[in-house]
Amino acid sequence: MVMIRTVLFDLDGTLADTAPDLGYALNALLAEHGRSALPYAAIRPVASHGAAALIELGFGIARTDAHFAPLRERFLEIYRANLTRETRLFPGMPELLDALAARDINWGIVTNKPAFLTDPLIEQLGLTEEAVCRVSGDTTANRKPHPEPMLHACQLAGSKPEECLYVGDAARDIEAGKAAGMKTLVALFGYIGADDHPETWGADGMIRHPSEILDWLD
Repeated sequence: MVMIRTVLFDLDGTLADTAPDLGYALNALLAEHGRSALPYAAIRPVASHGAAALIELGFGIARTDAHFAPLRERFLEIYRANLTRETRLFPGMPELLDALAARDINWGIVTNKPAFLTDPLIEQLGLTEEAVCRVSGDTTANRKPHPEPMLHACQLAGSKPEECLYVGDAARDIEAGKAAGMKTLVALFGYIGADDHPETWGADGMIRHPSEILDWLD
């Protein structure tokens, strides 16, 4: 049996609970345009899908609409200024990262979030020195669900794909991990909506708490 040497995490909805600040930015933008705030329950399941999906949710316009790009730019501006207003690692995640270190298992991040947001967010969470790799949505030519960012993370971490475990909360996470030849776990504590069916994604397992990653590794 191949031993896992590296655990890779999706960022939004897996490693960190970023939805409150993404929601804050969206509702601030809605307020600027004289629109009512959306309830957090409506925003949370969309938080893993990025700025464009949140603009679609809040304004109900297509990405081809002339107003879409300026709204997205303004959203990113507001969010960039409020990255860690409420964002924290998910409960149990700090303990998990310590436990991985104790086992000599390194860890990193593979996210579709652009680097100009990923880098300061990781820095503000105090994780820059701990993460062995940080692959953002614009680090490689392709983004998840393409396997390229996953394979790039393997190289940075010094592990073969079969020695890596990828944990994510979206179908594209599992698709990317599998395409790269990694083991995959679904983070059920992440931003999974009522229309998502993670049991159909083909992951190697599903977890309800970060500590269950250790159980799975055992």
